[in-house]
Amino acid sequence: MNQFAKDVLDGLSANPKELSSKYFYDQKGDKLFQQIMALEEYYLTRTEYSILKDNKDSILKAFREGVSKFNLIEFGAGDGYKTKVLLRHFVKERADFTYMPIDISGNVLKILETALHEELPDLQVKGLQNEYFKALDQLHDSPDRNVVLFLGSNIGNFTGDEAVQFLTHLNDSLKPGDLLFIGFDLKKDPNVILDAYNDRSGVTRAFNLNLLARINQELGGNFNIDKFRHHPIYNPMTGTTSSFLVSTEKQTVEIMDTAIQFGAWEAIHMEISQKYDQQMIEKIATDSGFEIVGSFKDESNYFLNAVWSKK
Repeated sequence: MNQFAKDVLDGLSANPKELSSKYFYDQKGDKLFQQIMALEEYYLTRTEYSILKDNKDSILKAFREGVSKFNLIEFGAGDGYKTKVLLRHFVKERADFTYMPIDISGNVLKILETALHEELPDLQVKGLQNEYFKALDQLHDSPDRNVVLFLGSNIGNFTGDEAVQFLTHLNDSLKPGDLLFIGFDLKKDPNVILDAYNDRSGVTRAFNLNLLARINQELGGNFNIDKFRHHPIYNPMTGTTSSFLVSTEKQTVEIMDTAIQFGAWEAIHMEISQKYDQQMIEKIATDSGFEIVGSFKDESNYFLNAVWSKK
């Protein structure tokens, strides 16, 4: 049994039921997420893009403060849409750095490296095909500063304890003087947040339901997708957005000879997306052993990118 099958069966046999958001991204899921990022309601991508664009000089200054050379290491680079804002500027300013995207998929890295070689021929690119921390271990003895990019408020997909655990592990993988450049989606009008996860055109709904279709296709499941509803909620006190798929009736789903029982209106927890305020950001930095060096916000105070250093 592969890891996907194990995680699906374990998650759907649990009480309450859950599925991991990391499995959203098959070929169709990738395309749907590209559509989500272009939606009017989905402010996150364009807001962070504007922060990088408007502050690229200051960001470069922070990255090379006190050093002559650095490695720019990215967790989850994707197509590099936002990162290219920085890469183009850094190359133009003749910064001495090597861009190192990390991904478990060699195909993803090859596509990104090919595109960057065509678009920015002077850029030094070295893709690292590995898990995040195993790749960082390879760079621990590098004489150059390591600057880790963790964009997109991806940290918000962890619970509070999980985020501190992940960032503490990251801190342990860095050496003194290394930096983390991390994105946080900020607390704001609850309606703005909910709209981002429940768009009028239904793309986010399709994105969540596609995981059930993936289970059908890859694990021989027999989900009737029409019998599930996409339901996001936002708690303005905690800042937590949660997405669920809710069964509209009592039903049984078969997956790999395993019968999964659903009660009427029983939910599958699909994803969390944490929103932060300044106090929460300061606490998570302190708890994971980082010192905040600087931060950048957009004009609407929707999003924040912070520079942290290993203490």
